[in-house]
Amino acid sequence: MSTLLNKFLRYVVIDTQSDPNSNTFPSTEKQKDLSRILLNELQQLNLESHMDDYGYVYAKLPSNTTKKGYKIGLIAHVDTSFDAPGANVNPRVIKNYDGSNIILNEEYQMDPIKFPVLNEVIGDDLVVTDGNTLLGADDKSGIAIIMQLLQEILNDKTILHDDIYICFTPDEEIGRGVEHFNYDYFKVDFAYTLDGGQVGSIEMENFNAASAKVTTIGKSIHPGSAKDQLINAIKLATEFNSNLPKDEVPEHTEMYEGFYHLTAISGSVELATLEYIIRDHDMDSFKKRKELFETIKDKLNEKYSYEAFKVELKDQYYNMATYLEDKMYIVDLAKKAIIDSGLEPVTLPIRGGTDGAMLTYNGLPCPNIGAGYYNAHGRYEFASLNQMEKTVEIVKRIIKIK
Repeated sequence: MSTLLNKFLRYVVIDTQSDPNSNTFPSTEKQKDLSRILLNELQQLNLESHMDDYGYVYAKLPSNTTKKGYKIGLIAHVDTSFDAPGANVNPRVIKNYDGSNIILNEEYQMDPIKFPVLNEVIGDDLVVTDGNTLLGADDKSGIAIIMQLLQEILNDKTILHDDIYICFTPDEEIGRGVEHFNYDYFKVDFAYTLDGGQVGSIEMENFNAASAKVTTIGKSIHPGSAKDQLINAIKLATEFNSNLPKDEVPEHTEMYEGFYHLTAISGSVELATLEYIIRDHDMDSFKKRKELFETIKDKLNEKYSYEAFKVELKDQYYNMATYLEDKMYIVDLAKKAIIDSGLEPVTLPIRGGTDGAMLTYNGLPCPNIGAGYYNAHGRYEFASLNQMEKTVEIVKRIIKIK
């Protein structure tokens, strides 16, 4: 078993789900279970490293040459999505995938017709789930790649490099990954997150993102005497949702198209809540999407003649493209490394976000590099070991001083 695969399999079995409803940081203490393991492994490599009270793990690999290069940061996140079960992950390795259906369990399977991306990884060694949980390759593939890279650099003194800084962040999946990031320690010229799909991808455009919580307040009256008095908060919630554009949702949009995504609904006759994420690449459109929530709220409150609807909006991250326009040499460096590794660079807009979005917004340029995983956030998630190994090679070329 390759050392990269061994690392990856050890990391994915650790439950590190974040919690969007938590007010603590990190949002779950169990994220630190992996962080402590990573800190120990970094210390075994004799790297200057530490974990702070917030659960961030930092490390530095000092320059090994008098030649001048870029001081580069590499970043991945320890938490996994809350969209699917994340405990008791049972990964399975498929050697030399032959293009057939992948049976996860008696109920779930991956058919290349429904998941055409499988046709792109024929011949690769894949890591899949048992159909009961997510895999956590988002972003433990990125973590494994970074740890493997460090090991290989330390074992090969011919790879000359400037200072390399590492950070493993918590709570990326809930949009809080850099909330307590230590910019003073992370003294780099720029950084890359390793938190994307296809190997050879370099991503520098992402959504502007916000969360929205809509609360509806009903008037509960005994149903026997409710005529003209009872107002059902659940029905108010469905009325609010019906006022949003029905086709501007994830399942009907692609590429640069934005959306509203209802992620949770709960409640009773007296009180109900709707939770949304709002996404758009264009800042003006993003602002209009948020304004629509306020417009619907005001319209419906006027209709019912009391404050039946409340809206809470919170920005999560912004499109990094605006802030990278005059720093495209960072992207070009990655593209050259991809080409030199025998691949064609792929540049597509991210229909999501990374820690790099807010880091870039806060002055630390940080595009994203593909880490070889697919179908994130669910039971159909899988990773290609071959693509992860190729990403190690690509990043090695990025940091190497010629």
